[in-house]
Amino acid sequence: MAKADCKAAKEMTKTMENTMQRLHGRFQAITQQMGSQIDEMGTRIDDLEKKVADLVTQPGEEEQPGSNDWDSPRPSGPPPSS
Repeated sequence: MAKADCKAAKEMTKTMENTMQRLHGRFQAITQQMGSQIDEMGTRIDDLEKKVADLVTQPGEEEQPGSNDWDSPRPSGPPPSS
């Protein structure tokens, strides 16, 4: 009976080791995939930021007066006398 227990324990150990190795391999693959996706997203964000900066700094594209009144500086102090 002791031999059977020992053999069963060895088989269980081998099965668990195989399972852990498979899980480890899957975890590594997922980690690498996520890293690649994060890098790609970072590159896309950098490109988007550059395009926005280019749009903001395009020459000849001036704002129309009054188009963004909320951005205009407000005078401080009392209102002008009439």
